[in-house]
Amino acid sequence: MKIFTSAQIKELDKYTIENEPISSLNLMERAAQTMVRTITELWGSATPIVVFAGPGNNGGDGLAIARMLAEQGYQVSAYLFNISGSLSGECAANKRLLQENKRIQQFVEVTQEFDPPQLDANTLVIDGLFGSGLNKPLAGGFASLVKYINASPSKVVSIDLPSGLMAEDNTYNVRANIIRAYMTLTLQQPKLSFFFAENQEFIGQLRVLDIRLSQEGIRKIEAPYTVLEENDIRQCMLPRKPFAHKGEMGHALLIAGSYGMAGAAILSARACLRSGVGKLTVNTPKRNVPILQTSVPEAIIQRSNDETIFSESVETEEFNAMGIGPGLGQSEQTAIALISQLRRAQCPIVADADALNILSNRRAWLQQLPKGVILTPHPKELDRLEGHSVDSYDRLTKACNLAERLQGIVIVKGHYTAICMPDGHIMFNPTGNAGMATAGSGDVLTGIITGLLARGYERKEACMVGVYLHGLAGDLAAADMGEESLLAGDIIRYLPRAFKRLKE
Repeated sequence: MKIFTSAQIKELDKYTIENEPISSLNLMERAAQTMVRTITELWGSATPIVVFAGPGNNGGDGLAIARMLAEQGYQVSAYLFNISGSLSGECAANKRLLQENKRIQQFVEVTQEFDPPQLDANTLVIDGLFGSGLNKPLAGGFASLVKYINASPSKVVSIDLPSGLMAEDNTYNVRANIIRAYMTLTLQQPKLSFFFAENQEFIGQLRVLDIRLSQEGIRKIEAPYTVLEENDIRQCMLPRKPFAHKGEMGHALLIAGSYGMAGAAILSARACLRSGVGKLTVNTPKRNVPILQTSVPEAIIQRSNDETIFSESVETEEFNAMGIGPGLGQSEQTAIALISQLRRAQCPIVADADALNILSNRRAWLQQLPKGVILTPHPKELDRLEGHSVDSYDRLTKACNLAERLQGIVIVKGHYTAICMPDGHIMFNPTGNAGMATAGSGDVLTGIITGLLARGYERKEACMVGVYLHGLAGDLAAADMGEESLLAGDIIRYLPRAFKRLKE
């Protein structure tokens, strides 16, 4: 699924109007009808409704909704804010239609002073003040109105976006001046800002409503962001030949686990093996060897020269992919071995955890990373690599710049894990849940992607399939056992079911 910018949304509306063809007013009518169906499914006609409409097309949507709800027997009061004396053409047309409607309980056009209505817990507020065209923080009277609505006990349904929230970049927004919606009815496709954790308090329950914008237009417009879909992942899956043997299924190298952190090596190793790789070698300190041989008997154990740390790089000619970092530690000796290992590697690399922490303390070393490297930071690790981020949009921008600079792939882990490609394209992963916010979950992802790379997947496809499988396994585990008690090992145990679902 593509995610369009606010400018592209306007382009798509225009394309639909010109090529369906349909008038802009009728397209607005269609959108309003779709939203009214959702509202009437959830709230009965005994619910008093107050509609706040702005002067643009978002306000036009709000006025059309007010008219349709009134026609269905709802008690509707509508307030149109026309402070500047300038309405969009569609908003002006819906104002006339509403004024002609005999069933509307109250219609007020606000041009100067505003006496706000009483908003109680039984009242449903329809927020149609501002939509995706907003490009600056709300101020003055509109900011005061937003604060008044937020202070009330009423539930708020926002049209397209909560008023005050911008479709993409809210880095310098005023958070106090954004509607806190109970539900957001967004049109056709989610907006980029919906994928950021700090904006969830404004969005509430999200419903994406299909208003039948041109599918041809959607195909033609190149979007900088997409959301992975199950069919996309299925198409990436490599078949397993009936006569395959382990030598054809790839050999992965995993460098993980300082003494006391053998668990990280175990989790990533088990995940790697569950990802279909033919053979796995784990390089780990001598003291971890008995633990690894007992816990992961399917893996080949390669002893590091040191008793407790990774201290010397190894040859990679026989391996098809390498994962490095889980539980590795950050000693000076390990750091030197790490950069030597990264420079000499002759296969695709996944760098995670302590590998990233070492690089963040020696940022000049980033220039020495081989082209095509895959980094898998969580937000704090990325902040250490690229500097503190003001918000998720700022962090995503930095991750995208890092991927371009390295000509590699940066995977920013989170509720919507973002795969940042070197060409600037960003893919969001929809699978996963809050139960996966547990120690070792990232080690599991490293193992999965490393296994897929060794298995023969190209870097992009390995990242797409890896993050999707990781989240899907977590979802299947949470469905059976709940989120609270989910452990990283449970994600590995449910990987076979995740693979089976995608294969079916």
